[in-house]
Amino acid sequence: MAAISTSDIKNGITLVVENGLFSVIEFQHVKPGKGGAFVRTKLRNARTGAVIERTYRSDERLEQAIIDKRDTQYLYRDGDDYVFMDQSTYDQVPVASKKLGEAANFLVETGRAMLILHDDEIIGIELPASVELTIAETEPGIQGDRVSGARKSATLETGLVVQVPLFVGPGEVIKVDTRTGEYMTRA
Repeated sequence: MAAISTSDIKNGITLVVENGLFSVIEFQHVKPGKGGAFVRTKLRNARTGAVIERTYRSDERLEQAIIDKRDTQYLYRDGDDYVFMDQSTYDQVPVASKKLGEAANFLVETGRAMLILHDDEIIGIELPASVELTIAETEPGIQGDRVSGARKSATLETGLVVQVPLFVGPGEVIKVDTRTGEYMTRA
């Protein structure tokens, strides 16, 4: 693991803090009139998602975790695990559903995802900005009910429920934003 200075802290880097992995969400270098400079940070636990705040002296050294990102393709679900295939080695990698969290709502067979690893332990997943999903069931739009911006609930093939416009029907393919979980457009 590489030791870095607090002046090298940037958003998105991962640090080893108190035997845990934390990614930097925010940081602020502070130079008060009296006393030494320091760095205020907001850190997210890579395993649990909990957010903590820490302050470090300007001369302090921190351990930067080496993070590996692997391009994978989702293959199938096996019990409580999701099975991915590494695109470079073609190895199949099972991932527990609790490691995926909300990302499981956007996974369809043959879909692409980046697995984030630290020392061969999967600590997270990155999805594309949007995915195309098929609507499994929704109520039909009622003729004449065309209020501007009106929405209805639709259940997608993964089980995710989103709000869609009235004109969208069952069996249609829509684009969903993976960051917010909202309908974007028809595909």
